[in-house]
Amino acid sequence: MEEMGITFRSIGIIHTPFRDLSGMPIQPSAAEGVEGKVILDPALQEGLKDLEGFSHIILLYYFHQAGDPKLLVKPYLDDEQRGLFATRAPRRPNGIGFSIVKLLEIQENILKVANVDILDGTPLLDIKPYIPYFDHPEADRVGWLEKSKGKVGGKLSDDRFV
Repeated sequence: MEEMGITFRSIGIIHTPFRDLSGMPIQPSAAEGVEGKVILDPALQEGLKDLEGFSHIILLYYFHQAGDPKLLVKPYLDDEQRGLFATRAPRRPNGIGFSIVKLLEIQENILKVANVDILDGTPLLDIKPYIPYFDHPEADRVGWLEKSKGKVGGKLSDDRFV
């Protein structure tokens, strides 16, 4: 397979109460009510026009503290090793994460968000509006997670994320 050089630059920084990977909520559904701020590069502020009309946004970011990738991982909702691409584990070849968070307000280049499950100081790669009829298709299967429905609330990270 031919490799292609791809370069991303951070467009901002995500600030949250989580200074350490240990004990962080896993997934936004486990971080209900946790607030954070997204500080966007002021040169990109004009791109926020009309975003305030959306209740939720998708943050794409870089797992800057995740460590080297692991192709087999033991996910937090299972005791069996699974293939990395069948999980949302952070130790990935390209370290790209995403979270759907509630947009509370925008003041100039600062976005106040809630339900944030991201490490403080995480580099932001992109922001997209969350659009339920685009982003919420009905799933008829969820693989190995089928047996874990309803168990995500309140889950915190452990040594698998460090």
